[in-house]
Amino acid sequence: MKHYEEISIKPLEEKLIGMVNNANEPFPVIGKILPSFTGGAWSYEEQLAEHQSETRFPDDQLEWETYIDSEQKVVFLAFLAEACIGQIRLVRDWNRFAYIENIAVCKSFRKSGIGRMLMEVAETWALDKSLIGLSLEAQNDNVIACRFYEREGFVLGGADTIKQLANPHIDITLYWYKVF
Repeated sequence: MKHYEEISIKPLEEKLIGMVNNANEPFPVIGKILPSFTGGAWSYEEQLAEHQSETRFPDDQLEWETYIDSEQKVVFLAFLAEACIGQIRLVRDWNRFAYIENIAVCKSFRKSGIGRMLMEVAETWALDKSLIGLSLEAQNDNVIACRFYEREGFVLGGADTIKQLANPHIDITLYWYKVF
């Protein structure tokens, strides 16, 4: 694991809006997460694919100004010098969790601790807002992200087979939670 002492994490400012999607780069699809609910608890198995593929989410087109100086939501950007290499976007959810709308790290900086740094900033923001934890959704074809969430202390709290019905590539939406 590489360590970057010169990484800085900054909340979104108007002059940085053009960089928000910089970290949105393709990621590998190596299989699927197969959740199961037994005895009142969620668990899962990984079904690895014979052949890897790659996918990319579309760039988010949001009203970024509404994330600046808001008590309800925030975007944090990770920088190496002047280059934006990561982002995490949070909203205060009705259930007293900080919902992670998105987390992304540039391909060349993955597995280097940037995701961990962004999660730490998210936790601090949530705790400052007196929230009880972090939550997020992941698609079951994003095995690598799900592994990361589990390493960060998240647990699988649910699955939905209907939410992504319009997307033929995604079978199941997974709900992950980290309770403080």
